[in-house]
Parts: sequence; C-alpha cells; structure tokens
Amino acid sequence: MANNGTRAAKLADRIRVIVAETLKMRVKDPRLGFVTITDVRITGDLRDATVFYTVLGGEEERAETAAALESAKGVLRTEVGRQTGVKHTPSLTFIADAIPEGARNIEDLLAKAAVSDAAVRDAAATAAYAGEPDPYRAPRADDEFDDEDEDA
Repeated sequence: MANNGTRAAKLADRIRVIVAETLKMRVKDPRLGFVTITDVRITGDLRDATVFYTVLGGEEERAETAAALESAKGVLRTEVGRQTGVKHTPSLTFIADAIPEGARNIEDLLAKAAVSDAAVRDAAATAAYAGEPDPYRAPRADDEFDDEDEDA
C-alpha cells in the first residue's frame, strides 16, 4: 500500500494539471488573466487543497483574476472530482503565489551585491600594501640585530 504522503503528492500534482487544463479549456471568464498554476498542496486527509497561482500583469489584473478564480471554484472542484475519482473531492483554496515578488527581491539584492563588488574591485585596483609587499621573502635587517642580542 502506498504511503499517504505519496498519495497526497500524486493527487496534488493531478489536481494542478486538472485545474490548469480546466482554466484553459472550460472557464471563459473575461476577468481571468494570464494565469499559471504553480503548485498545489493538499492536506494529509485529502480534504483541502491549496492552489497557488501567478498572474502576468499588475495589481488590477491580479485582483480580477482572484475574483474570477473564486467564481469558477465550483466548476473547478466538480472537474477535479470527476477526473480524480476520489471518495471526497477536496475543497479548493486559491492563493496568489509569492514567487515573483521573491524573485524580484533576490534580483534587487544581487544588483546591490554587484555594485558593492565593483566598488571593492575599484578600491583594490588602487590599493597599496600596508607593509612590505612580501615580508617573508628575505630576512629583514632587524632580524640580524636580534640574533646578536641573543648571543650576548
């Protein structure tokens, strides 16, 4: 018998495909923007599924798509139940995915790091050693006097 976690993962993947195909083929809501289903997470008892999505566009498109998904929730749940054949069709909850914002944040941090690296590189190009360039290459004149002090 398959592990319940494995079954949940397979069902979540199947729900992701079903929801994406149903949105593409059956849902004709004009408010629905260019939406991508990124992930589905399902509870261990297979009763509740959380569908993560992203929308191409601004804040207005995201709000309209969220309203369209809420209104199409019944159609999507019916299709999930019909195609999966599970005893209890999980309820669907739609959440806008934070991946694009996280990616933008990482890109901003990488840009700041690149500017900082360039500043360090520029400073290093004109920098000079604090002491001798290679203090270990040859004995210094100070060392000769130290040897004489030890003999006395």
